[in-house]
Amino acid sequence: MKKLLLGSALTLAAATAAVAEPVEYTLDNTHTQIVFHYNHLGFSTGFGMFSGFDGTIMFDAEDPAASSVEVAFPASSLLTGIDARTKHFLTGDFFGADENDNVSFTSTSIEVTGEDTGLITGDLTINGVTKEVVLDAKLNQLGEHPMEGKQWAGFDATTTVLRSDYDMGMFAPYVSDEVEIEISIEAMQAE
Repeated sequence: MKKLLLGSALTLAAATAAVAEPVEYTLDNTHTQIVFHYNHLGFSTGFGMFSGFDGTIMFDAEDPAASSVEVAFPASSLLTGIDARTKHFLTGDFFGADENDNVSFTSTSIEVTGEDTGLITGDLTINGVTKEVVLDAKLNQLGEHPMEGKQWAGFDATTTVLRSDYDMGMFAPYVSDEVEIEISIEAMQAE
């Protein structure tokens, strides 16, 4: 992500030419998704997805490491494709959505690691529990959106979490405690 931010900073700096200040981007909730997957008893891989949520990226073109990311959404927006599984995942055995429906991520630091990559460290809150995670992020593209006619940014990120860290360890280790998360985000410059 830091690399993403550095590359984005250079592009934005060239585009704005004047003194750069933090620029706010808002997530395009129609093209932003979080997909997670886990091992189910060694027989298959299970998937879940969150989509259609809001968030903000504050991008500092002069100092990309000073940029920030903030996202929040209800756990109850979960999609698994199987109604019974979704209902079970939202209970106290897993997401605990009846008591703590909010899932959020707030960045605390960004380290630029390459031309279009970086590490975003932040606080992830699930099921009322907050733990630090690191997102391995990559800038896909920064530039004018061909249909919207304004600055747009897109990036992907991955991380791995332990369900048990968030009081969601039901059936571990048979259903893997380790959950891999893939994120794909588009964001538009705020007006």
